[in-house]
Amino acid sequence: MVVLKKIKGSTLMETLVSSVLIVIIFMIASMTLNNLFSNSIKNNTHGISTKIDELHYRYLKGNLSLPYISSFEKWNLSAELINENGKQRVEFEAYNSETNKRLIKVINEN
Repeated sequence: MVVLKKIKGSTLMETLVSSVLIVIIFMIASMTLNNLFSNSIKNNTHGISTKIDELHYRYLKGNLSLPYISSFEKWNLSAELINENGKQRVEFEAYNSETNKRLIKVINEN
């Protein structure tokens, strides 16, 4: 006669508790990843830096008249010639009003 062995199993309550814990861990992980991705997108300034470099190049080639004001995506761009103590410099500025972020590039003429 075959002897039946009793197989250990978990109760319904243990299964529910472990399922809830796994769901909570996945929720926390997904919220953390979502926060990381949204911050990396929000703080990405590569496009506006490229636009400022383009304006600098256009100024060097004589294709940009100063003062210059325009907009690019959510950024307000400006370029102006500043005279201080007999020295000239060109200041390129980009300002994002949504994030209050400001990028400035200064080129000394002398």
